[in-house]
Amino acid sequence: MRWTVGLAAVAVLGLSACSKPAEKTDEQAAAPAFQPSQTPPKRKPGLWEQRVSTGDFVQVTRICLDETTDQKISFWGAQATRDMCEKNLFSARVGGGYQFSSVCDMGSGGKTTTSGTATGDFNSKYLVQAESSTVGAAAPQMNGLRKLTIEAAWQGACPEGFKPGDMALPGGMKINMLDMAAPPKAP
Repeated sequence: MRWTVGLAAVAVLGLSACSKPAEKTDEQAAAPAFQPSQTPPKRKPGLWEQRVSTGDFVQVTRICLDETTDQKISFWGAQATRDMCEKNLFSARVGGGYQFSSVCDMGSGGKTTTSGTATGDFNSKYLVQAESSTVGAAAPQMNGLRKLTIEAAWQGACPEGFKPGDMALPGGMKINMLDMAAPPKAP
């Protein structure tokens, strides 16, 4: 179950979701972490089905998006991690589509470097292909190189009972990705 929720979070929060801010030098703090060459595409509001593949493992999830949620949980993870990673870049590719890369210090989860591409019209479908490498994680199985593919297709309006950010996981479990992306509340 933890693997399912973790993979779903990676798929939506991005391929580089970080759990703690990296300490930055004054020079790094002054430079913007997000340096787009143009405005990123926006996904059409509604229900998106995502097929997430990592090697032989495949998981299908559905997420409800509106314009505000799409800005907070972008398909490549920049909004969720812009203040938390030492590098988080996104730009249009000359031949079409987009490319992204990030470097995030995930504390006991290690340091993760991710790069990839995204193609599609973002109104009916898109495809993300990424490679991620983690080193220094406390749990040895988290370290290593992983390839990830996300195939997403728009399904229509969000069904009744789904609010923006809600994600349906296999087995009927539902979580809200906005709640997962929010910083922990002080006791």
